[in-house]
Amino acid sequence: MADPVGATVPDLSTATVVVAGAGTAGRSAADHLLAVGARVVLADTRFGSAADGPAVDRPVADDPVAPLHERGARLVSIDALTDDPSWTVDTDLVVVSPGFTPTHPLAELAQAHGLPVWGEVELAWHVDSAGVLGPPRTWLVVTGTNGKTTTTSMLEQIVTTGGREALACGNIGLPVLDALRRTPRVEVLCVEMSSFQLHWAPSVHPAAGVVLNVAPDHLDWHGTFAAYAEAKAGALRGEVAIVGLDDEVASGLASPAGARRVGITLAEPREGQVGIVDGRIVDRAFDAGDDLADVEVIHPPGPSGRTDAVAAAALAAAIGVGADAIRTALADFRPAAHRGEVVAVIDGVAFVDDSKATNPHAAQAAVLGHRRVVLVAGGLLKGADVTDLVIGTRDRLAGVVAIGRDRTQIVDAIARHAPEVPTVTLFTGDDGRVTIQRTAVAVPGAAPLPADPPVTGTSAVTDVDRTNPSQSVMNAAVAEAWTLAVGADDRPDAVLLAPAAASFDMFAGYGARGDAFAGAALALPGATRPGAGR
Repeated sequence: MADPVGATVPDLSTATVVVAGAGTAGRSAADHLLAVGARVVLADTRFGSAADGPAVDRPVADDPVAPLHERGARLVSIDALTDDPSWTVDTDLVVVSPGFTPTHPLAELAQAHGLPVWGEVELAWHVDSAGVLGPPRTWLVVTGTNGKTTTTSMLEQIVTTGGREALACGNIGLPVLDALRRTPRVEVLCVEMSSFQLHWAPSVHPAAGVVLNVAPDHLDWHGTFAAYAEAKAGALRGEVAIVGLDDEVASGLASPAGARRVGITLAEPREGQVGIVDGRIVDRAFDAGDDLADVEVIHPPGPSGRTDAVAAAALAAAIGVGADAIRTALADFRPAAHRGEVVAVIDGVAFVDDSKATNPHAAQAAVLGHRRVVLVAGGLLKGADVTDLVIGTRDRLAGVVAIGRDRTQIVDAIARHAPEVPTVTLFTGDDGRVTIQRTAVAVPGAAPLPADPPVTGTSAVTDVDRTNPSQSVMNAAVAEAWTLAVGADDRPDAVLLAPAAASFDMFAGYGARGDAFAGAALALPGATRPGAGR
């Protein structure tokens, strides 16, 4: 593939730039480019097809692209650009949103004509490096298949506690370009970067970057696991390259010559590493000290949360943040919603919303944070395999409830590798009702079953709210999960939503999925909110 950066960096004040994708990242890029005087062509599939003509002249007033159009951005359909490559003659730069794959026809067309193709983060890096918005900031980059959002949030809190103006941005939600323009001025950018963003931002060289872990994910975007891992390794291009030593793939990633390489681990650290000794986070790489945090007070609890905390501490120490700030911030930190959040409790069993666990690696980490769980999982697996998830957690599974488009892959993996684990599958049938299929394991208290159930298990149906079928499926899933929990010989400590998959087959996003889970849990008899009555 051609170098996505291209041979030269155009003068943005006089450039013609095609911004592909009118989502959050694309609109942020277009907004900045218009502000510096660039001519902007904003392309998106929702602006029509080639048959509609090349431009859509009048977005509706409440469309978020309307202000950009009023400032001069031309709105064009993606089809119009891919069908007629004449636009490449007068274009200096293409900025693509993260969803655009390297093999997208628009990206390939631009590169074939020698145009640089950047992501929004790459654009932000060039803007910051050139001093367009003041002296360059300190960049800290976080990536990994699992834990990057929590690590980024912890890092922001640590650096802020240490007295420097910091802001979490990037894949966490706030575009980096928007962070650059924040008032008061941000000094340290805590940049969460997905594999997509890293692929389209090869110039980013942070002060320090970490790769927490690497497991198969987004293979539909990258094509191969090797390409996915290579993209993740982009976080290590800076002055300090931090790798998760407890992860086989992350620990094996190469860092550039001249970069200082530091390892993080949950074990006792060697020289040049940050790890844990006698329940305390210890720094043997940056001289921050032997008591950076008590791991017992870290949230979220468990190995995944501790790994995130060690990584955040290492990144902060890499830029000189002291032990007191690290210790205070990690003790005070609480994860955002949908990241191991207890949303309800019944008879001592917690209902835990980890809807952000959108791949098998993250789901496995979530399960391992508990002694025993009933797992609610399923959705869009994006080409990922759940075998390692099942094998790695089967001793902790009191049951599995599978939902979503790729639910059968989860059930099949359970049948192959953990047949002793009872499973329930739920989906909306052709009649619009929720169909419930259970394994042959007897489940006390379950809904009445047909007189002649299939030999492979049992089935039942329940009515659905046709105005919100996804909520109806989740309601039934959580009820089934609670039945499994109550009937388990070794009662679990949690009913855990850790889907191992994306949510868009059923929900608007992982947040909506988590909210549906919380609502279903709180609707169960005897459910209380955590801390109620205290």
